Amino acid sequence: GEPIRVLVTGAAGQIAYSLLYSIAKGDVFGKEQPLILVLLDITPMMSVLEGVVMELQDCALPLLREVIPTDKEEVAFKDLDVAILVGSMPRREGMERKDLLKANVKIFKSQGTALDKYAKKTVKVVVVGNPANTNCLIASKSAPSIPKENFSCLTRLDHNRAKSQIALKLGVTANDVKNVIIWGNHSSTQYPDVNHAKVNVKGKEVGVYEAIKDDSWLKGDFILTVQQRGAAVIKARKLSSAMSAAKAICDHVRDIWFGTPAGEFVSMGVISDGNSYGVPEDLLYSFPVVIKDKTWKFVEGLPINDFSREKMDLTAKELTEEKETAVEFLSSA
Repeated sequence: GEPIRVLVTGAAGQIAYSLLYSIAKGDVFGKEQPLILVLLDITPMMSVLEGVVMELQDCALPLLREVIPTDKEEVAFKDLDVAILVGSMPRREGMERKDLLKANVKIFKSQGTALDKYAKKTVKVVVVGNPANTNCLIASKSAPSIPKENFSCLTRLDHNRAKSQIALKLGVTANDVKNVIIWGNHSSTQYPDVNHAKVNVKGKEVGVYEAIKDDSWLKGDFILTVQQRGAAVIKARKLSSAMSAAKAICDHVRDIWFGTPAGEFVSMGVISDGNSYGVPEDLLYSFPVVIKDKTWKFVEGLPINDFSREKMDLTAKELTEEKETAVEFLSSA
């Protein structure tokens, strides 16, 4: 078949180092799909990137037709089928969230503009670099000729973290847990919701609340653990999540490509327009979605209790504030 063109930005970084091998060996787009990998990073990282290219060559992978390392947007964004935007300005010590936003608005405005100009109009864009939701919104606004629905941001790592915490608590595998939801921002205000989640216990599917029988844990420590897991990894490893982030990106993109399994939904940051959950329009907010034919749809009709409502509104408020700050910077970027 024809190779597809897949871009990974921040390609000399930690997450990409785990991600590139999985993509190149066929874990994401299937074992039959040849690939051209385009790797973008900043100019000072080009020698590191050369090393990554050598390693990809040395993996001797049959699907990998070509690897293109570059520091130029006009090369990186040309004719893309998929863009995985991992690179962003990381938060440095003593840096205000506002400073972080300002630096990232510049990057994602520029990359959105390049997508608009050079990529296929059918391109699927996944934003990983933080603050992911707002970076994704800025990229989308800077690429008006690409449908808003083609942009999504990664909350699958949070989704996987939530699944895994439930599985650990019950002594089952992560595969036995389905339909957890991450609502809102990929930040510590996100709301991991298991009110609609099911778990397979000894061959029988039961609700998570019924299976765990510990409401105070589910409403307390469970939520905090998922919300603060990224910080806990940094504290322990002195580096941020890379292996688990790469795995989550693979899950997210594979589901876009091949669809979600029957009876299951996943969490993805997507444009909030037309949602039925009272989330304001024009936010990039994480919802439960099902995917078919490379197109996502909101999961509709889930009852929302007062506890959930409060948490969902809180994270929407944070996203609205982030967006307002970013849009201010956008006009001057």
